[in-house]
Amino acid sequence: MIRFSKSSILLLFLSIGMIPVYSQSRGVTTIDSLDVKYLNWYNRSPVVDKVQGAATDQAYLELLKDKSPRKKVVVAVIDGGVDIYHPELQGKIWTNKKEIAGNGLDDDNNGYVDDIHGWNFIGNSKGEHLLYENMEFVRIFKKLNPRFSGVKDENGLSAEEKRLFAVYLRSKTKYEEELRKYTQRKKDLDNFEEYVNHFEEVLRKYLRKQEITVEDVKSVKTKSEMVSSAKEALLDLYNKGFTRRDLADMQKRSNDFLNYYLNLDFNPRAQVEDDPEDPGDTHYGNNDVKGPRSFHGTFVAGVIAAARGNGAGTDGVADYVEIMTLRVVPDGDERDKDVALAIRYAVDNGADIINMSFGKYFSITRGILDDAVRYAGDHNVLMIHSAGNEADNLDLTEHYPSAILADGSRVPNWITVGATSNILNKEFCGIFSNYGAENVDLFAPGVNIISLAPENKYEMGDGTSFSGPVVSGVAALVWSYYPELTALQLKDILLESSTKYPKAKVYSPDIKSPKRKKVKFATLSRTGGVVNAYNALLAAGKALPVN
Repeated sequence: MIRFSKSSILLLFLSIGMIPVYSQSRGVTTIDSLDVKYLNWYNRSPVVDKVQGAATDQAYLELLKDKSPRKKVVVAVIDGGVDIYHPELQGKIWTNKKEIAGNGLDDDNNGYVDDIHGWNFIGNSKGEHLLYENMEFVRIFKKLNPRFSGVKDENGLSAEEKRLFAVYLRSKTKYEEELRKYTQRKKDLDNFEEYVNHFEEVLRKYLRKQEITVEDVKSVKTKSEMVSSAKEALLDLYNKGFTRRDLADMQKRSNDFLNYYLNLDFNPRAQVEDDPEDPGDTHYGNNDVKGPRSFHGTFVAGVIAAARGNGAGTDGVADYVEIMTLRVVPDGDERDKDVALAIRYAVDNGADIINMSFGKYFSITRGILDDAVRYAGDHNVLMIHSAGNEADNLDLTEHYPSAILADGSRVPNWITVGATSNILNKEFCGIFSNYGAENVDLFAPGVNIISLAPENKYEMGDGTSFSGPVVSGVAALVWSYYPELTALQLKDILLESSTKYPKAKVYSPDIKSPKRKKVKFATLSRTGGVVNAYNALLAAGKALPVN
């Protein structure tokens, strides 16, 4: 008989319990199935509600009730797809009025056939979709390994070869680290499942039931040491938040890393039928902007634009807004060319704001991306980017896409956003949020956010992926009433009017060490603030009074 101690199973659970899990299949049909105390908290006011939200509701009630918006703002959501059929998004989806649906022609001559609601840059002409991709550092390692695998040092290399050799070494190190990590993680998860199976089997035999519930486990009363140990171990796990669904999600994520993201033999891009490193090769993809895995993008779109005040579910931040959907993010790392073309599509087709809730730490075709970011910057488009969920200081590491270009210049109409929670305490800053006194502009609600999920569902999640859309929503709200503002003026208003916490001390983000340091919240971003719609509208009104 296998014997496992209660302490060993708890230690293993806690060691894997910090693994971020992002499920593509979750969602509930009614809001009541979620923890409703978090419903719409990101719209609440620090002053009126004593909740550290973006004060959106206060703005609507006190500043906008007798005013009408003057421009419908278009927000391009560059993501993994959006369920444009969700009831909460009806009337909020951008439509290309220059295109005739279903006629198989490029009516507006923009290079995309039947692009009614946007474009899918990770599909093909047959209507198929790219689901998984390598991580960028894996793609770089595969590309450069034939050239540098036998090179010991920089001696004899040209300046350009030295640059590429440094990139190669960095990608090789990262690949080897991640491969070791996820190989070990898979073993840990398999061992953990074995522990759980053993304890559950002991209790099933004792209770003479094939399926046991938490209540069944609690009801066990016995003098058997083995049965008592099984009961205590499972109850300890339940109390720590363990669910079988979470375990299955973590196992799937580890398997996905080994089978797809880190697999050197995996090359899915051929399915898309393009050259991913040729910026001139633009005629690919399809018009299915939902795609097969639209969980993340639908959640993002819901934060920005879900119907307000209908009593059915969540309230989006912005009311007079449309979502343009651009699908570029697979499971794995996005390609620079896809992102660049999506940015250009958004600019050329009338987007006012571009929301980008994705990012990566490597880029070998950065020039393609930089040119597109510069293009949007030159066309009065406000770009809003989520800071990332690795608890990294972005002042010390590169992160793509970025407002900082390869030549060191900075595109001004760009906002990078970290994540905060609803209560002003030591846990105010999201434990996972990236930060940076220079390279993160401000924070926004991003912990315990309830939003939309595909197929008419809802879900709760954490991430800077969801704080970025709060800022996009606030920007769209302000712009809809003050369309005369330039993108740079709007950015300055959002930053300067953010709620400041000059004395607040919080735990610094850290997902690696259980002992987190306390720092001043004001040191974690350029502004030390959290976006505030009420304050932003007041500031815009002073700059440009609305009739």
